[in-house]
Amino acid sequence: MPTRRDEALNPTVAYTNRTQGKLEQILHPSYVLCREDVVWILEFIKKKVAEEDPRVQGLAQPRLLKNFRYFAEVSLMLIHRRNGFDQEADRLKMWLREAAYGLQGEA
Repeated sequence: MPTRRDEALNPTVAYTNRTQGKLEQILHPSYVLCREDVVWILEFIKKKVAEEDPRVQGLAQPRLLKNFRYFAEVSLMLIHRRNGFDQEADRLKMWLREAAYGLQGEA
């Protein structure tokens, strides 16, 4: 587990810790989502796929297809909804967890 000193010496460690913290915060059951959070996590997933993150590459094809399905569901919900996400927050969080599957743990 990296320490604050490690973070001070290595900006990548600090970035990883902040990113992981934000991901965990957004996916926490009691956290209230806003549009910016949903956009952030979609951009995070897109970035990890574009970077060919080894955690994504290690997923089986059926799991990758499931990740993509939920990524698309969240994206379409974002496009079609103009209001907050409070009415469907539980479903949206489940979709976000599924879309980010494999990237949770160490961002």
